[in-house]
Amino acid sequence: MTDLTDPRYSAMNRPTPPRRLITRLLDQEDINFLITNRVPRALLTRFMGWFSKIEQPLVARLSIGIWRLFADLDLSEARERHFASMHACFTRALKPGARPIDSDAAVLCSPCDAIVGACGDLDGTTALQAKGAPYPLIDLLGSQQRVDACRDGHYVTLRLKSSMYHRFHAPADLQVEHVTYIAGDTWNVNPPTLRRIEKLYCKNERAVIQARLIGHDAVLTIVPVAAILVASIRLRWLDVLLHMRYSGPTEIPASAVFHKGQEMGWFEHGSTIILFVPPGFALCDGIAEGRPIRMGEALLRAQ
Repeated sequence: MTDLTDPRYSAMNRPTPPRRLITRLLDQEDINFLITNRVPRALLTRFMGWFSKIEQPLVARLSIGIWRLFADLDLSEARERHFASMHACFTRALKPGARPIDSDAAVLCSPCDAIVGACGDLDGTTALQAKGAPYPLIDLLGSQQRVDACRDGHYVTLRLKSSMYHRFHAPADLQVEHVTYIAGDTWNVNPPTLRRIEKLYCKNERAVIQARLIGHDAVLTIVPVAAILVASIRLRWLDVLLHMRYSGPTEIPASAVFHKGQEMGWFEHGSTIILFVPPGFALCDGIAEGRPIRMGEALLRAQ
């Protein structure tokens, strides 16, 4: 297995000339959009799902090395030193204590490492995926009952970059009551694509998780949204993997209790989580679009 925390590999984190060139190319929005979207997205995603699980030292080392050309991959906090495959690196756990959890009972903490995207007050039952790009919750959640639970509340979009820690955790003590799996496309969820594809989150594969906050009785809606290379979502309390080949029920009753900070699941690569809360909550100080946030940090506060 490949130990990518070994000092011999530290130089791979430094921006090399090829990586600088790739970064400059991807900074051009039109080129970025073409490279990451105008490809056979579903086929490429299925291929990556297969390829990333190959457990062969040379394949693991080379594939993770290529990944580093595109991303600032920091493995110093990883619990394991050795990765049998690229998939094992994608879904890595962290060392104990690497993400302190905000202990204030009135605070909902961030469920994941992310960049904060569009956030704020819902306009009735409409949210923004980017400035000037609204989407109705009915198109995202697929049920008027679920929409009504969010009406006039607040939302936060959390975008996981490919290099980030990919597991997500309970923002508070909660009980999961229901999961809806919605099959869909695998558009990239980066900013250039969000500005070009209308209702993108409503088009992509996703899971709608409804949970009730323990001790508050408010309904929290958590929506993990898949994307290109990542149409696979694992939820801890289900014994199936939700992905493009999943053919089971779309409505999945659940009864799973999680304590604040406890792991709920993970993405196979990196994507987006959208949180919806009813009236009675507000964004914590400093939460705004573009801010990096770590799992466990204060995100929303009960008023």
